[in-house]
Amino acid sequence: VIVGFDRRVNYYKIQYAQLCINEIEGCEFVATNLDAVTHLTDAQEWAGNGSMVGAIKGCTGVEPTVVGKPSPLMIDYLCDKLKLERSRICMVGDRLDTDVLFGTDNGLQSLLVLSGVTSEDKLLSSENTITPDYYADTINDFFLDSESS
Repeated sequence: VIVGFDRRVNYYKIQYAQLCINEIEGCEFVATNLDAVTHLTDAQEWAGNGSMVGAIKGCTGVEPTVVGKPSPLMIDYLCDKLKLERSRICMVGDRLDTDVLFGTDNGLQSLLVLSGVTSEDKLLSSENTITPDYYADTINDFFLDSESS
């Protein structure tokens, strides 16, 4: 059973996943990510894939194998396949709990852009325990305007 973001999640799908996981020997439970919220529009946050994973975890009692960020699965594969040095990689993203955590947990540098999910207030909050190596307002900060150079 693979759980990814699904705008049409319903009871039938949750129950079907529960039956597969609990009744089919060897059935695996895989989550693409555990994002609590997602942004389908600029106006508001929507329940993310983590809510769908949580529903299935709740009715099965089984922990999923997470294959997306911050799981090391991707970076382990890429470093091995492409012979990359982790110290030369910088993870760029807009989420502390997935993108930046992926970087810090896997020996990469990390850069948080504030143009998405995470605000500067959240980043600098005393409750935040995840710290990127760098942060910028947007990814556009990396591209020089030809007139300003």
